Amino acid sequence: MSGKYIILIGDGMADWPIPAIGNRTPLEAAEKPNMDFMAANGAVGMVQVVPKEMYPGSDVSNLSILGYDPAVVYTGRSPLEAASIGISLGPDDVAVRCNVVTLKNDGADSEMEDFSAGHISTSEAAELLASLQEVVADKGVRFHTGVSYRHLMVWPGGCDGVKTTPPHDIHGKKITRYLPQGDGAELLLTIMEISREIFSGHPVNRKREAAGKLPGNAVWLWGQGKAPRIATFEEKFGLTGSVVAAVDLIKGIGIYAGLEVVAVPGATGYTDTNYRGKAEYALRELERKDFVLIHVEAPDEAGHNGSVEEKIRAIERIDREMLTQLLARVREKGDLRILLLPDHPTPVAIRTHAQEPVPFVFYPAPPGLATTPGKRYTEADGRDSDQFIPMGTRLIEYLLA
Repeated sequence: MSGKYIILIGDGMADWPIPAIGNRTPLEAAEKPNMDFMAANGAVGMVQVVPKEMYPGSDVSNLSILGYDPAVVYTGRSPLEAASIGISLGPDDVAVRCNVVTLKNDGADSEMEDFSAGHISTSEAAELLASLQEVVADKGVRFHTGVSYRHLMVWPGGCDGVKTTPPHDIHGKKITRYLPQGDGAELLLTIMEISREIFSGHPVNRKREAAGKLPGNAVWLWGQGKAPRIATFEEKFGLTGSVVAAVDLIKGIGIYAGLEVVAVPGATGYTDTNYRGKAEYALRELERKDFVLIHVEAPDEAGHNGSVEEKIRAIERIDREMLTQLLARVREKGDLRILLLPDHPTPVAIRTHAQEPVPFVFYPAPPGLATTPGKRYTEADGRDSDQFIPMGTRLIEYLLA
């Protein structure tokens, strides 16, 4: 099949059976006629997106889905985000992800209350980071504002081997054993401690607390790395492409892969994103490009928030507001193949990522995979199909076959 290709990633959509909804997963409980149509008329199965020895982060998993072996090209999450916000890293620069978070209690009892500081606004976070930048100016690091709670620190001549932990992995846990360790940890710990002192009585947080919101009372530094070297998507596959995403990480992967980043009004990287607009803009890109990657963060955020209802709603909105349009394009022109999948599970029960296979569905079915009549798009039906792809990097081969 020559023509057009879309990968639609519902970040973190896969889950485990949840007692509160009759031991079903959100994919089983959601009303999603379009996804189920794709499964019954296309090819559903399971894929091990992330190599088992690697952490199932969205960075590693999305590289894998695009056909890049993360064991070869991955250098850390933050350099990818740096590219998205227009920061070019020198050969010795280390980019470090900087979350504005809410910690509670003090000293050894300090606990990660919220990895997003109640989804703090970008403007509030920018004010906090400006205050921190003034105080740590002598340390040579530079802060760059991203979106909401997600920001970046550039550390010239820094240590990219320091051991750090994603803050969304330690919700409700005492932070002591998860603090940075190893070469370079001292600087990161110092900056994190200084941020806590400066942010505690900051006007931004006084206002937030007066309004009943969580304060952004510290930064959490993690996900560090140097700039990767990777071939562009066009060099690898001979196709032009675009990426439609609201999250800096995915935009950054797109930039390194030579894909054009498309800004969609109202795309937030949260559960209130502009689903319909993302699909519309993707279809517009197909008029002049061969391939579009569409990324939707909403189900992952719902999983991290521990909200079954939000997750089901996000899945239903992807189905209704995005797939309705995309499938209409398949029927109308007959030249489009769609791959839909999560990049990893984000089970509501653990509020973080799990390292296990996820269900994929191709529509129409590609050469090499059997159609799966009677199947729905669920984890169980993916397993029952007996179609298992052991490496995420092979998905792209089926898509383009």
